[in-house]
Amino acid sequence: MHRHNIAVIGTGYVGLTAGACLASLGHRVVCADVDAAKVAELARGRVRILEEGLPELVRAGLDSGRLRFVVGAAEAVRGARTVFVCVGTPTGPDGRADLTAVDAVVEEIRPHLEPGSVLVTKSTVPVGTAARVTAALDRADIGVVSNPEFLREGTSVRDFLNPDRVVVGSDQAWAAAQVAELYAGVDAPVMISDAASAELVKYAANCFLAVKLSYVNTLAELCEQVGADIDRVTAALGRDHRIGSAFLRPGPGWGGSCLPKDTRALLSTADSVGVDFPLVRAAVDTNAHQQARLAAKVARLCGTGGPAPLRGVRIGLLGLTFKAGTDDLRDSPALALAAELARQGAELTAHDPAVPATGPGAVPLDGITVVDDPYRTAEGAHGLVLCTEWPHFRDLDWPRMAAALHRPVVVDTRNHLDAATLSAAGLAWHGTGLSPVEPALTPA
Repeated sequence: MHRHNIAVIGTGYVGLTAGACLASLGHRVVCADVDAAKVAELARGRVRILEEGLPELVRAGLDSGRLRFVVGAAEAVRGARTVFVCVGTPTGPDGRADLTAVDAVVEEIRPHLEPGSVLVTKSTVPVGTAARVTAALDRADIGVVSNPEFLREGTSVRDFLNPDRVVVGSDQAWAAAQVAELYAGVDAPVMISDAASAELVKYAANCFLAVKLSYVNTLAELCEQVGADIDRVTAALGRDHRIGSAFLRPGPGWGGSCLPKDTRALLSTADSVGVDFPLVRAAVDTNAHQQARLAAKVARLCGTGGPAPLRGVRIGLLGLTFKAGTDDLRDSPALALAAELARQGAELTAHDPAVPATGPGAVPLDGITVVDDPYRTAEGAHGLVLCTEWPHFRDLDWPRMAAALHRPVVVDTRNHLDAATLSAAGLAWHGTGLSPVEPALTPA
């Protein structure tokens, strides 16, 4: 395998994972960021991101000398044969991906790129970005490739090194071949395509997953109304090889840094060329409905009745991040649900192991008091709502939680807790798409 000199611009989830993993494959990698303090921390092996295996991989890369961190994109690309652009592409006011950061990087590195090098967009970018970058570079000696990432937060290292597929898209065959060569140590099919197809595939995949999640959440709602069991329904459904079992677990809605952004971006792209995409639009609307439905459920089970059942009612929240295994709060369904509960007057106390109450890393959250002890969420609360499936929540001292609650009710939006354990502790368990389980005894 030929070892490449690689530059990675941006050290967020995608950039840092890509840089560390490429270094682990034997390449020489320089990662760049504009945040000097962050670069200094990374150069010492300190990783701010909560991501399994990533700190160890970064330290291994530093120890081997194959991984370095610098301030500024221009510094990183000198001598690089391949340059990965891994900067943010947030949703703009019109729903489209905002390419301001991508454009700025291209402008900065353009005069410093080595002849015969390849610029790779690793960030999720809309169709037409490769053509846009090619025009901005205005250099016939530089290749442009789309190499979309398919990384799940919490398992990004595993996903990079053990992917289902590697997609490499370019209108220049030599450039695509050069990028494909980087993955020689990865056991996965490398799929070569044109640039536009590669750019579209990431949006196509994420929007399909959003549709599947919205489908199962509506199915769970139907189960509650007709007395069916969502676990039994999805167990049988997932056995169908045409459907599969992945993404068939109901929850409080989908969120995170990708699905909300990518559904909006795909709809915007479709609208711009006159294509109606009602299926994806319905998935977005269904997601909003799911969060409103769960808020109404909490109000019914934990509220005081009347026109404003949650006004002044204390509710405990278990989990704030959009899923377990990450500290990412972006577009978290837990926060969307909390916002609706707060809007209805609820007083919210929350605990999440990845969200500190004070000190470094603490972030202010409107309408939510964050605590470092999960048992404090139960004190005087009219109910607990589990929003994020952190494993240790299953092992809490549930009799202690029951004793602290004003009303013995737990709303488990992810069907994560053991209903029998909670029932034995004197708690009423209310899942999603399942029949409630009443207390087996009255708490002391």
